Amino acid sequence: MGFGDLRAASGLKVLNGFLSERSYIEGYVPSQADVAVFDSLSGAPSADLVHALRWYHHILSYSQRSSLPGVKKPLGQYGPPGLADTTSGSAPSAPEEEDDDIDLFGSDEEEDEEAERLKEERLAQYAAKKSKKPTIIAKSSLLLDVKPWDDETDMKQLEALVRSISMEGLLWGQSKLLPVGYGIQKLQINCVIEDDKVGTDMLEEQITAFEDFVQSMDVAAFNKI
Repeated sequence: MGFGDLRAASGLKVLNGFLSERSYIEGYVPSQADVAVFDSLSGAPSADLVHALRWYHHILSYSQRSSLPGVKKPLGQYGPPGLADTTSGSAPSAPEEEDDDIDLFGSDEEEDEEAERLKEERLAQYAAKKSKKPTIIAKSSLLLDVKPWDDETDMKQLEALVRSISMEGLLWGQSKLLPVGYGIQKLQINCVIEDDKVGTDMLEEQITAFEDFVQSMDVAAFNKI
């Protein structure tokens, strides 16, 4: 298994094809598998690799990717079968051999232990102090207008696609259909976002990615909570 070289155009093309049929590298929620592949990329995929680019921005939206579930494995354990991982710098470094040479100058183990003890005490004091401070999460309420191409667009399917967008800090709310004209209706849907995790540009990019259904997306109302 693997994607080839994820730092080359050939590997990114394999990744794009792999993500054309799934939302994540493994399973149905973001995990350390996504983080492992994400960290191996040298940057965002090009605009023509729409599936890889969508996935890249989605994983980028998680500010604390280390907290995602799962265990990060070598790149060669992800991706389509029949391909090996050749990404430069992805192979785990070999453990250094232990130096069995005698330290001619010796070492003061007692001083090292005391310094380590003081360090642990200070870290514990800092963690205790920090835990007492309340964390304020800035949130906003958005009202989005999602417009289809014409009156033949399946609006139920359009709404299902919009609600399928899932990311940390995003919560979908109520929705309704409003007439636009000539028999065309638009989807008006509410959502609540955490400001430091989700942006309107990110939402617009993912919603308009359903290009067979969505013509455009506009923010009808934006209110801080």
